[in-house]
Amino acid sequence: MPELPEVETVRRGLAPVMEGAVIARAELRRPDLRFPFPARFAELLCGQKVLSLGRRAKYLLIDLEGGDVVIAHLGMSGSFRVVDGTAAEVPGDFHHPRGKDERHDHVVLHLDTEGGRKRVIYNDPRRFGFMDLARREALADHPYLRDLGEEPTGNALDAAYLAARFRGKSQPLKTALLDQKTIAGLGNIYVCEALWRAHLAPERPAGSLVTAAGKPRKELLALTEAIRAVIAEAIEAGGSTLRDHIRADGSLGYFQHSFSVYDREGEACRTPGCRGTIGRIVQAGRSTFQCTVCQK
Repeated sequence: MPELPEVETVRRGLAPVMEGAVIARAELRRPDLRFPFPARFAELLCGQKVLSLGRRAKYLLIDLEGGDVVIAHLGMSGSFRVVDGTAAEVPGDFHHPRGKDERHDHVVLHLDTEGGRKRVIYNDPRRFGFMDLARREALADHPYLRDLGEEPTGNALDAAYLAARFRGKSQPLKTALLDQKTIAGLGNIYVCEALWRAHLAPERPAGSLVTAAGKPRKELLALTEAIRAVIAEAIEAGGSTLRDHIRADGSLGYFQHSFSVYDREGEACRTPGCRGTIGRIVQAGRSTFQCTVCQK
């Protein structure tokens, strides 16, 4: 499933085309994705000007002039691409072959832009993605968004914030970090990378990073910085591009070439001076990659 950096990369790719454009027509080629589309979805989008594209955790937020906001989730294999009205191919270079089966083009937004008519196409072979519609004033209370924690990209995520949530918890550190009520949008890949950077074992109790007085220990300070750094670097690199993820221009991200621990089972640990080997365990049904020598 695309993680926060991938979704942010998609947002940045779509924004120059969609912001300020008018949705001339919304074409739904099936009645549902993972869930049915909202009632009158295509009709409500038609004629609306796109004010801005935002992101909350792993959700894209398309803010419309009439006060509606489209909430879009990419699921396992969803992707957007931008196509000029006269172009036969998707712009952008492909690092790997891209599926072009139009049977999986489920939503097409026909946009009137300053540069002419363009199409934004949502393709999703597995159909685990979905789209919903909410009023702007009620967005914070929407079921998908209301319980989300702080973003790992903002200043609100600091060691004191995490200490308040980890205090007294015997829950494994990795599991605690994946809780979307604590950190919004932080997923498996980047948790593994951040824990490796901070030299912390994924099975360590989350509460062990907090003093009896509720203050963050130095390990939690290091972890907080590692989370923010790995997310920032992944966004800058364009995401990790695992399996089906592509950017909105059709090209792929390249952060996967910078993975230090994720999916490197059996390789030497990259920590300077460490002679350990990257191992893999399973936590809550997900693969965890770690070095048991330098992660304590």
